[in-house]
Amino acid sequence: MSSLQQTRLSRMQTRFGRSLEEGFAGPWWRRSLLIISLLGGFLVGSSLTEHLANAVGSRTISALTTLIACELLVLLRRRVVTSPMAFRWRLLDHLRIGFVYAVVLEAFKVGS
Repeated sequence: MSSLQQTRLSRMQTRFGRSLEEGFAGPWWRRSLLIISLLGGFLVGSSLTEHLANAVGSRTISALTTLIACELLVLLRRRVVTSPMAFRWRLLDHLRIGFVYAVVLEAFKVGS
């Protein structure tokens, strides 16, 4: 059995594997809430960009505004959250991921 060197890549892979394992472990209600949060973020992101585009008149400005709001959420999380992420922050993170996915999908629709 050969041991791997402790490079930045191997440490990042280990952290990613642990966070992925934590996402699939636990009771069913926790996994369900995370999936609902992800889908809710997608719903809010797709609806908000459409309504902001109608109000502002430009989809580019509305998408930029929503992405800035997402980045502010990331900055807030980095300042507040410690290493083991609390469940409410994980829910907020899934909401943000769904939101960003919806905005990126909207950008692809606008570009085509």
